[in-house]
Amino acid sequence: MTFTQITTTCPYCSTGCSLNLMVEDGKVIGTAPYYRSPVNEGRLCQKGTYCHQFISNPDRLKKPLLRKGDIFYETDWDAALNFIAKKLSSYKPEELALLTSARCSNEDNYLAMKFARGVLKTRHIDHCARLCHSATMVGLFLAFGCNAMTNSIPDISESDCILCLGSNTLEQHPLVGRQIIKARSRGAHVITADPRFTPTAVQSDLFIQFYSGSDVLLLNSIMGEIIRNNWHDGSFIVERTNHFEAVKKVVLQRRYNPEIAGDLCGVSPDLIRKTAEWIGKADKCTILYAMGITQQTTGIDNVKSIANLMMLTGNIGRPGTGVNALRGQNNVQGACDVGCLPNLFPGYKPVTDGTAHRKLSKLWGFPDGICEPHEGYDINIMFEHLRSSSPDIKAMYLIGENPVVSEPNPAIIIDGLKKLDFLVVQDIFFTETCQYADVVLPAACFAEKDGTQTNTERRVQRIRKAVEPPGESKSDYEIITALASKMGYGEQFNYTYVKDIFEEMCSVIPQYQGMTWDKIDKPGGVCWPCEEPDQPGTPILYSEHFAHPDGKGVFYPVEWKEPSDLPDKNFPFRLTTGRLIWHMQSGTMTRRCKNLNDEVHEGYLEINPEDAKRLKIRNEDLIKVSFRKGSLVCKARVIQDIKVGTAFIPLHFIERVAANLALNSSEPLPYISEYKVAAISIKKFQVEKR
Repeated sequence: MTFTQITTTCPYCSTGCSLNLMVEDGKVIGTAPYYRSPVNEGRLCQKGTYCHQFISNPDRLKKPLLRKGDIFYETDWDAALNFIAKKLSSYKPEELALLTSARCSNEDNYLAMKFARGVLKTRHIDHCARLCHSATMVGLFLAFGCNAMTNSIPDISESDCILCLGSNTLEQHPLVGRQIIKARSRGAHVITADPRFTPTAVQSDLFIQFYSGSDVLLLNSIMGEIIRNNWHDGSFIVERTNHFEAVKKVVLQRRYNPEIAGDLCGVSPDLIRKTAEWIGKADKCTILYAMGITQQTTGIDNVKSIANLMMLTGNIGRPGTGVNALRGQNNVQGACDVGCLPNLFPGYKPVTDGTAHRKLSKLWGFPDGICEPHEGYDINIMFEHLRSSSPDIKAMYLIGENPVVSEPNPAIIIDGLKKLDFLVVQDIFFTETCQYADVVLPAACFAEKDGTQTNTERRVQRIRKAVEPPGESKSDYEIITALASKMGYGEQFNYTYVKDIFEEMCSVIPQYQGMTWDKIDKPGGVCWPCEEPDQPGTPILYSEHFAHPDGKGVFYPVEWKEPSDLPDKNFPFRLTTGRLIWHMQSGTMTRRCKNLNDEVHEGYLEINPEDAKRLKIRNEDLIKVSFRKGSLVCKARVIQDIKVGTAFIPLHFIERVAANLALNSSEPLPYISEYKVAAISIKKFQVEKR
């Protein structure tokens, strides 16, 4: 018997916890905490503790699959790749689209991006950040000149006041939540604003149970109180920001007085005043937010309002302060950093930037050039075009994406996939999306390959191969490299080891240019920006200046807009969605972990006892949930923790997929889906008699 342990990074949320995989005779049999990580400090949440259980699940894909009619049959790699290469080569660049994944490593995503732009010559490349934090990318870029979390995770424990808004941190990012508990034990005030009395709210000093979709209303009201009481930081505003007066004019309007705003938010005016006082008087205040803020049609406004509040109080650029956007999946930040976006090259250089375009063209050395310097379609626009009678996208290559579950409006996604001439899906399991593919390629999971990923605080860390992948499955970068060679570009994808990809990637990302393989191989990795070899990294952004050319942050006046789908007499409840501590996103991995699935294995709807009594619904009753586009049936969970008139559905279950409820925004920048506020009706389910 041989036994070893391999240190790697958790594959689930964006916290980026380090853990040891316990390997016995070539098989991962368990996990153990890694004690040298500054992120999780030797602790793991439930998902990290049991992440080994899906690795050797019998459902893992082991050989390439080709479709013949309605049947898939196994084939060898040469046959599969030759077929794909021939098919992809038959389309024009504008007819091709590629989706990468926030679950893949930086190196996988970088190569997929290079493959799309250099081999396929297509501009149409995107990934699932579109669904979770596109509002962060736009909102924080406008305010600060950069779209990333401002401070480090350990830094949160140094705060005097913490506001959790749109984030059930202790469930969604438990080891970030630990820093909240540490701060509170040192005397910090913790405020949670949420429609549900979550585990995060339990650990708070002040709980604001407000209506979903009233975030800007609440924030503007808080800012108005801070200004009226002269709690704002005048020196910071004058020296380091622009356009404060425009925001001041907005937030001091009568509609944002605590009495009026509180009534519209569904909270006491005194709670607003107390929140303003704690934030305004704190020496070091930080805001933690997640998809409760960004998965709204007004997501950009929400993010800009958060930035306004922190600039108003001078809580930027110091330990214990900052705007800390908690990303969703493990490598959302990294996938954005390496350029898996239709409008940005690696390092957030616009694709329309001629200098950046020429630099990549020269570095990559494709004899026939790369894609045109124009923006491509994002994932939402891709599927919008597929809805047309004559779609201009003919073929798609999906790497680690499962849009049938993760995207809003699954019926539209399925219809779009059916309209494709050709679809390739590359994944570790036969997902719901695979059934619409022409070719399915078996990929290695996080425990079966080397590379890096970048967590929510911009920390680049190693993932390390512990075991061989099952059957004939291969790592994503090996598959992409082999396919590029089949299509005549082997010279441009000639890598000996993943380290070679990492070094090329760093050379084109300014924020990564000072990183080396040895640097990120050490415990804790490196937080970007790290632009010079002698730099240790940058845990805190904007200590001296913002990223705008003049070095100043920008205030943006934001007026509150009502949610796009308000309750009425036919749909009287507000529905919101979110994650559970036991599962991650669509559940592809966590629902194959026995210990996690045993805890919660099906969807449900939370409803307040007052609402349940009025509707004559008891706990565990089957109920019918109707919305403007359809309906679903699930069990009721009658619970005091949710606000009267509000309901909640976890988003992990295809059987009760809450994405059916999402309305798409008409806002062009960016195209955001409304996951957090939807009008519904609820009634006891009656089986129809024939």
